[in-house]
Amino acid sequence: MTGLQILATGPLATVQDLGRPGHAHLGVPRSGAADRGALRLANRLVGNFEGTAGIEVTLGGLRLRTDGRALVAVTGAVGAVMVNGRPVGTGARTELPAGGELSIGTPVTGCRSYLAVRGGIDVPAVLGSRSTDVLAGLGPPPLAAG
Repeated sequence: MTGLQILATGPLATVQDLGRPGHAHLGVPRSGAADRGALRLANRLVGNFEGTAGIEVTLGGLRLRTDGRALVAVTGAVGAVMVNGRPVGTGARTELPAGGELSIGTPVTGCRSYLAVRGGIDVPAVLGSRSTDVLAGLGPPPLAAG
C-alpha cells in the first residue's frame, strides 16, 4: 500500500466517503462528502468502489507526496492540479511516481475538490464511515501537514 505524506492542507482537507446514513435517531448526522457525485466520479476513475474514502479539499491548497507509485484522480471544483510542478487534467486519472508531489490549487469555480487514490484512504471507520465530521467530532481529525 502506498503512503501519503501531507505537506500542506490549505484551509481544510478532510477524509470523506458517502457518510453515515441511518443514525439520525441517535443524533448522528449523515456527514460525508459535500459533493457526493464528484467523490463517486473520482473513485470510479481510479477503479475504486464509489463509496471509498477520499480526500475532500476545501478551497485548494493541498500538497502531498507519495512514498510509492499511486493512481489518483481529482474531481469537483476546477483549479490547477500539478504533479511534480507540471499541470495535469482534472476528471482523469493520473499516475504519481514514487516520491511524486501532487498539489491542488485554489479553485476558479467551485469550492471543494476530491482526490481519490486507488485503494482508498485507510483510516478507521466510525459507525460504518471513514468520514470526518468536524461538528460532531466523529471520524479522523482534519488532515494536517506531516
